Amino acid sequence: MIILVGAGLANGLLADRLLARWPGLDLLVLEGGAAPGGNHTWCFHESDVPPATLEWLRPFISASWRGYDVAFPGLSRSLPGTYFAVRSEDFAKQVTSRLGQRLRTGVKVREVKATSVVLDDGTTLEASVVIDGRGWVDPDRSSRAESRDGFQKFLGQEVLLKQPHGLTRPLLMDATVPQLDGFRFVYVLPWDERRVLVEDTRYSDTPSLDAEAFRSGIATWLASRGWEVERVLREEAAALPIPLSGAPGVLTRPTVGVAAGFFHATTGYSLPFAAATAELIGAQPSLEADQLTRLLNGAADLHWREMRFFRLLNRMLFRGAEPQARVRVFESFYRHEPALIDRFYAGRLRWTDKLAALRRGASTVPPVSAMRAAWS
Repeated sequence: MIILVGAGLANGLLADRLLARWPGLDLLVLEGGAAPGGNHTWCFHESDVPPATLEWLRPFISASWRGYDVAFPGLSRSLPGTYFAVRSEDFAKQVTSRLGQRLRTGVKVREVKATSVVLDDGTTLEASVVIDGRGWVDPDRSSRAESRDGFQKFLGQEVLLKQPHGLTRPLLMDATVPQLDGFRFVYVLPWDERRVLVEDTRYSDTPSLDAEAFRSGIATWLASRGWEVERVLREEAAALPIPLSGAPGVLTRPTVGVAAGFFHATTGYSLPFAAATAELIGAQPSLEADQLTRLLNGAADLHWREMRFFRLLNRMLFRGAEPQARVRVFESFYRHEPALIDRFYAGRLRWTDKLAALRRGASTVPPVSAMRAAWS
């Protein structure tokens, strides 16, 4: 038997790949909540994943749009490329349908080991391998040892408007709003002509989130557009770590998702990396605990090294730029050619892209501060 602990994004996608490879697999997925996926919205760009990956992801996708917009005090721009979104409610339906009786919800887990799980009621479940995909549960389960973080924190409301909003594609960043608590922007996804997700997002030095202040910020932004809310349908909030430094640690058991460090160091996007990890595990000739732990340790270490330049940029943003000036760093970034922006989101910058990013960043961060932040 193979046990997946947690039915969030990483394990939900992994279960799909495992069953695609071995339809009769003896698989059990344990989820502490009432349904898979929790309360989230995951997004990605078409250029973030290979075409073959996009094909098997399509059943999970809730919506897609051709292009997206960004707005800053000195720049408004429309960018090409398809943008995709996965809502947790649609993700839950797909995972539940795919797993059937292999999924058990409302199961609280007390302890996870490489080949066993202890439930809250004391029951021990044995398996050939247990894969932990619970996300940020215990700090010592992260692959980031002694890291120093900034934070991307947000509160989003999915609202039904009284009138059509008129948007035809996402507004990924509206940074024309007052800059509070670091770099602040509003993120908008139009689900249909009246239903829209609006998130107040901030790149901040602390993870603390004043929910009422964020709700007020959303209400003010909606009012500035002349949009009246009929009712709030759903709300989600989080504070995602944005790593500035540190070193990869060692996974003591098979672990996937953000707890293993599989996310974009600057944007926080995780879906492309969760999909890649699912494909990696699903391609193995067999699944054994020790072998899988070594495999994931190697993948996590490689990903950490691939994110090195992004952590450098994070240090320049959080330590080199004054909080109220961080908006200028992002505005400068979005002046790059669309192909470079795509490669940035995908985490696949060329050396020429890195030089271009540093040159442009030098115009927004004081040189002495930038150097001090880079080498700190």
